[in-house]
Amino acid sequence: MNPTPPPPFRVKICGITRSADARAAVAAGADAIGLNFVVGSPRFLTTDQGAAVVADLPRAVLRVGVFVGTPAEEIQRVVGAVGLDAVQLHGHWPAETLATADPPGVCAALAGIPVIRATRLSAGVGRAALEGARDWVAEALALGHGPVLVLVDASPPTGAVAAALGGSGRTVDWRALRAAGGLPVPIGVAGGLHPDNVARAVTESGALAVDTASGVEAAPGIKDAAAMHRFVAAAREALSGSCS
Repeated sequence: MNPTPPPPFRVKICGITRSADARAAVAAGADAIGLNFVVGSPRFLTTDQGAAVVADLPRAVLRVGVFVGTPAEEIQRVVGAVGLDAVQLHGHWPAETLATADPPGVCAALAGIPVIRATRLSAGVGRAALEGARDWVAEALALGHGPVLVLVDASPPTGAVAAALGGSGRTVDWRALRAAGGLPVPIGVAGGLHPDNVARAVTESGALAVDTASGVEAAPGIKDAAAMHRFVAAAREALSGSCS
């Protein structure tokens, strides 16, 4: 059995809307930033705004675009216009509406672009809690292009619209995530992470990467530099221990 490859990032600050916040995230030690292209989100960016946010960042920082139910052709256009390095598909499966659909075929249509697949734990116990993710990854791989990371996020309220699928402050059951076992790709954790709980999230879940948005904000889309520093420091210490 092949070993699990390393994740594309260790610490990601998502929902960045200002270039100053992007630079502060990098100064704090984040190795990835997320830009939200989901219309209706309080962290939504246009293509031009996204390009301006990342214009001055070091090339080593991973630029991730977040999408929900967006056609592959439009994602590819935004990737090229903004200069994104990876795409995060954040929609449901099965989708409650077409606007929240991100089927495995979208991943296959993005061949050549690294894809991060956000998912949620199901109500099942043990391995069953990640069965939907396993099926999605297997189908994407069979179609020729699997994700480079599965990011387990908190479940949104039933019927949530595309703009409300992330950044809610809800947390994941970290112990249930560990009990769900592994996947063919690395697993990261998101959902309600902040400087005071991220170390526990890593320890209890066994995740190899972490992602936060609202947990380091002064207001939706406005980041708190001190909180980002605290978050990254706590996350990196915990992640270094999990890999030792």
